[in-house]
Order: sequence, then structure tokens, then C-alpha cells
Amino acid sequence: EDTGEYSCDTGDQETRASLNVKALPVLFKKELKDKEVEEGAAVKFQCELTKDNATVEWRKGTMELFPCAKYEIKLSGRTAELVIHNVEPEDA
Repeated sequence: EDTGEYSCDTGDQETRASLNVKALPVLFKKELKDKEVEEGAAVKFQCELTKDNATVEWRKGTMELFPCAKYEIKLSGRTAELVIHNVEPEDA
């Protein structure tokens, strides 16, 4: 968001310069870990990112997951979290 044109003006003269900021990629600081839970329980997956409030997608296989009664999705600062409620064998 700092990318843009900047200027310095004395009233009689002006100088201008452009600033282009190259965004660093979002990386995983802490990755997901395998979990094993009993049927009917809730399970929480967490990962930590290198940037605050990055855009993340949660998937099971190729299917994107969205918040609902089954899936609770949170992003707080650099921590992304997925909670699966009432797990069933097909959730493995």
C-alpha cells in the first residue's frame, strides 16, 4: 500500500519519485501436524504464517472448505485455524 508517486515541493520547484514495493511471499512459520481423534470429537488444525492476516484457503483434498456448522475457520494475526466439529470417519 506504500507503492506510489512521492514528491517534494518548495513552492518554486518540485521533485518526484516513484516507489515500488515488492511484497514478500507468505510462508509457513509452523506447519500443520497430523492428528488422530475419536469419532464425534472436535479437532483443531493450526498453522503460523510469516505475515499478519494473509489470505488462506482450507481444503480437504481438492475441495475448498468454508465456514459452517461443521467447519470453524479463524485467522488471527499470523495464526490460521480450522476446527472440525463432530468428526466422522469420512472426515479422515
